[in-house]
Amino acid sequence: MLAYEQAQTLNVARLAASLGVSGQTVARYLDLLCDLMLVRRLQPWARHSAKRLIKAPKVFVRDSGLVHALLALGEPQALLSHPVVGDSWEGWIVENLLACAPAGTQPSYYRTAVSAEIDLLLELPGNALWAVEIKRSSARTLTKGFHIACADLSATRRIVVSSANTRFPMAGRVEHVRLLDLMHELLAWGQRSVTPRQR
Repeated sequence: MLAYEQAQTLNVARLAASLGVSGQTVARYLDLLCDLMLVRRLQPWARHSAKRLIKAPKVFVRDSGLVHALLALGEPQALLSHPVVGDSWEGWIVENLLACAPAGTQPSYYRTAVSAEIDLLLELPGNALWAVEIKRSSARTLTKGFHIACADLSATRRIVVSSANTRFPMAGRVEHVRLLDLMHELLAWGQRSVTPRQR
């Protein structure tokens, strides 16, 4: 069931009703799966905001291969034609970026009740706030909601990661960055934020 819920906001009551167990039981199982590093609960942006925010975490099965196995998607074509493909891509990007994020990074997502949304927010050491939009397609257009959300939070950097394999500027001070390049930038940020004594 979590594989079907990949990258969606967590609804414990719905999962409990589907499984025929209590919400407390579902919560305990989720805690265990998170402790085992099989599942990630990406928390919503928690700072003060005048906006009405979605407050439930997003849930990810952290290993995209496990997602595909649980959904019996053994062939690439089966994945590409399945509704989970975009959410699987999002989970894979999130895990790769967080694996490279420096110590002290606070990850979250941002979504308002009127659909202003940022897929991944990275609060980096040094008070930098990177807003990351994750797209499986290489289309060069973004929703208005992403720009609104970035303005709401005064994001210091606005980034799109997609399947495109090039780097290019986009409208609204947004830049498209290859996944590998962004991973290297996060690693470099971590090196820069470590003092000589910490090394």
